[in-house]
Amino acid sequence: MVHRHTSDDDLLQPAYAGRFSREPIPKNRLADGEAPAEAVYRLIHDELLLDGSSRLNMATFVTTWMEPQAEKLMAETFDKNMIDKDEYPQTAEIERRCVNIVADLFHAPTDGDAVGVSTIGSSEAVMLGGLAMKWRWRQRREAAGLATDQPNMVMGSNVQVVWEKFCKYWDVEARYVPVTEDRFVVDPDDVMARVDENTIGVIPILGTTYTGEFEPIKEIHDRVVAYNAANGLDIPIHVDGASGGFVAPFLHPDLEWDFRLPQVKSINVSGHKYGLTYPGIGFVVWRSEEDLPEDLVFHVNYLGGDMPTFTLNFSRPGNQIVGQYYNFLRLGREGYTRIMETLRDVAVHLSDEIAAMGPFDVVSDGRAIPVLAFKAKDPSKFTVFHISDLLRAGGWQVPAYTMPENATNVAVLRIVVREGFGMDLASNLLEALAKAVNHLEQNPPSHAPEAGFSHT
Repeated sequence: MVHRHTSDDDLLQPAYAGRFSREPIPKNRLADGEAPAEAVYRLIHDELLLDGSSRLNMATFVTTWMEPQAEKLMAETFDKNMIDKDEYPQTAEIERRCVNIVADLFHAPTDGDAVGVSTIGSSEAVMLGGLAMKWRWRQRREAAGLATDQPNMVMGSNVQVVWEKFCKYWDVEARYVPVTEDRFVVDPDDVMARVDENTIGVIPILGTTYTGEFEPIKEIHDRVVAYNAANGLDIPIHVDGASGGFVAPFLHPDLEWDFRLPQVKSINVSGHKYGLTYPGIGFVVWRSEEDLPEDLVFHVNYLGGDMPTFTLNFSRPGNQIVGQYYNFLRLGREGYTRIMETLRDVAVHLSDEIAAMGPFDVVSDGRAIPVLAFKAKDPSKFTVFHISDLLRAGGWQVPAYTMPENATNVAVLRIVVREGFGMDLASNLLEALAKAVNHLEQNPPSHAPEAGFSHT
């Protein structure tokens, strides 16, 4: 969010009858003097009580619970700068292991030279993957003596906003593949209609932000391979696995979406989503070293040794990578599979019960990833925005939003089932949803509430 500067003189007033401090503290400028530590703690602690409960926030994909041992390890490593690999060699080694685990999970060729990096969530990972695709496209064009001023990227209109940012920030034409009012993933025919010699990459999604559905990645892959062969091109596929990359290997191990498909050149994933780690940690992995142009890798020596780095950020704490490594060691394949199966069962239970209520149509049922979306059958009686508004009044944060362009007449509610949200809480949510429906049926709304959520 972009914040506007204000010069008002609002003050924070200490509470507790002056037990900690008698002097107010300015909100928007530095105070002239210091304040007692306990007073500052109390001021901030009490202000944060106004936030919603993260455990009841069904809008976010981001992990909101970790085991206390993981939290302890993360607290112990806040101060380690991830970029300084010479000073913190063991943290760097843990990062190397995590990248290798992710590459193995995505079936990187065992006889190849896959490479990858950890990032601050999938947003940075997307930017790095996109840059690698643009650089490789430009190198091929320059070698052939062709123009390099019109790069484009083909992706669904249902992409997460970071892809839109990439195209705007790095001067790439975004060619959006439309969804429809009865199909919320891309159609391979529509994808291929937008591909040409200037396409730097095609971006299918493994678990869309809007509905959690998988796009037809293998079919898109095969079509791109055939197009490349017919036209003498090498258009790569980058899979956005932000939401599904830590789900599909455990719930859908036979689904071909990753490096088993030879034209998949890179994949991003969010460790802070279904990798089960607090924000922000992500990864991007390339099929081979040649898919990451050396020209993008910087070497610095002022931290004590030669440090090859490919990041948009520089300094960042090492605790997120430590938390991710804890999960990998703690859970293994068996643990991740058990958790994902449990979350899927909760999501499917919710979608079945919501479908049985009567007023809703389920759009996605949580079987792909533990995310379900549903819409009102008759929006003339009440909308999903009315439902979201009433649920929020009871402490539940369930986002309502319209679908992307070409399907904006469809509005849905989405529930993201995360670890820590079990059948008991699911029953409570269903009860709250039923009460909201009953209230709206007994008291038909006369106005539309203000939308309070973004789909991201």
